Amino acid sequence: MQYSRVEITSVNTSQLKLLTETQTSELLKKTHAGDKKAREALIVGNLRLVLSVVQRFSSRNENPDDLFQVGCMGLIKAVDHFDLSQGVRFSTYAVPMIIGEIRRFLRDNNPVRVSRSMRDTAYHAMLTKETLSNELGREPTVEEIAERLGMEREKVIIALEAVVDPISIYEPVYSDNGESLYVADQLGSYNDENDWIDELTMRQAIEALSDREKRILTRRFMAGKTQIEVAAEIGISQAQVSRLEKSALKKLKNR
Repeated sequence: MQYSRVEITSVNTSQLKLLTETQTSELLKKTHAGDKKAREALIVGNLRLVLSVVQRFSSRNENPDDLFQVGCMGLIKAVDHFDLSQGVRFSTYAVPMIIGEIRRFLRDNNPVRVSRSMRDTAYHAMLTKETLSNELGREPTVEEIAERLGMEREKVIIALEAVVDPISIYEPVYSDNGESLYVADQLGSYNDENDWIDELTMRQAIEALSDREKRILTRRFMAGKTQIEVAAEIGISQAQVSRLEKSALKKLKNR
């Protein structure tokens, strides 16, 4: 088996082996003792884990074969660096490694050039985010990620924002009753002398919203948070966030 490249084209993935937790533990012990056959069996036995991670990126216009091969590199790193003494499941450790490897690949192929140091910071931040999510059982805050990395909060935010993929100006950011709000609708131009009046009107409309409605809109459309993430921050249900968001947007539209 060539570890630098793994072929999945025309492979019936349903026939891939699936190891039990006991088998995985035994193979890990043998692998760390220098057993190359055990290492290969461990990698092959966890390829379905890589496939499950690749499916998370199905919305990306990337060749799944390429993502699978990159994910396998993350799996191999997990096999080689897993610490048996930590008492955690191998999959808990491997999944963030696989995700991180795929995200690194996607960033390196991003048409917008970002410095190597910035990409590395973002990579470590996202890997730390996955690790903290597993440890805490929830989405970690930026402050928690920054503290774990020993970095300033602002540097983490800037790094993460720098590697966000560019989107089309015709990408819908909100839809309600068949009417969509697109990115282009949010782009302003000061060529029109009436623009400042529109901006003033919008500010007045926003001031009329409740503090909770302002916070929800800010987190949703300025910070790019999902409704579930906003719900966790505020301490209410996702359904309540959805209802308050629609109400606030309707108020702005009416004004």
